Amino acid sequence: MLSPASCGWYRFDQGEHYAVGKLWNAALTNAHTARDRDLGAGVLSDFAYQSIWLGRPGSAVDPLSQALIHTRHPTARSLLHLRRARAHAALGAAADCHRDLAAAETALLTDAADPAPGWCRWMSAADLAVDSGQCLLDLGRTDDARARIDEGLTLLPRARDKTRGVFRTYEARSLLQAREVEQALVVSTESLDLATRIGADRCVTLVRDLAPAFKPYQRVDGVPAFLEQLRTA
Repeated sequence: MLSPASCGWYRFDQGEHYAVGKLWNAALTNAHTARDRDLGAGVLSDFAYQSIWLGRPGSAVDPLSQALIHTRHPTARSLLHLRRARAHAALGAAADCHRDLAAAETALLTDAADPAPGWCRWMSAADLAVDSGQCLLDLGRTDDARARIDEGLTLLPRARDKTRGVFRTYEARSLLQAREVEQALVVSTESLDLATRIGADRCVTLVRDLAPAFKPYQRVDGVPAFLEQLRTA
């Protein structure tokens, strides 16, 4: 049987955020009952990620700071610092963002005697690189962002298709900011096809959110058809 936290992620992928909140509240209660501080930190981190995803990065900083108090494993701390960096970048707090990115990298390179908690065991150098790139995009450093995103996509295992779909959308956004519209169109189409194939509604929504950035380029071959595809996706 899946845990409330895992069920919450399934609902998250379907965009059912009210249900997500109920499931993750149940997971947080279970963690408190079991006095599992690591699991509690993971659930707080998930809530913070949801806030960032929904465009409320200011609501993510405090939960992530609390979560950092409650876990010591370096992989967990790397993910928490990385997510807090994403929140700071979205808020335009460059210095705080860079401090957290540096802390995330240091933690990920730190050896640990015990395995990482299950909720963050997937965290890797690929995730660090791409999310660092997303931070740099938010801070207006497009060229540096593209380099980090490209690095992360190279490192990402083929098995992680859903993550690849998300990362490719970040790549498309960086290309649009650099006004490389034709390449952004190729990457966005691939990301949409992948998201549709694996049934990841969250990834489809992420691609659809690129539509406003494409609209000024409707004279570019393929863009009108892609916008229509997004409208019906």
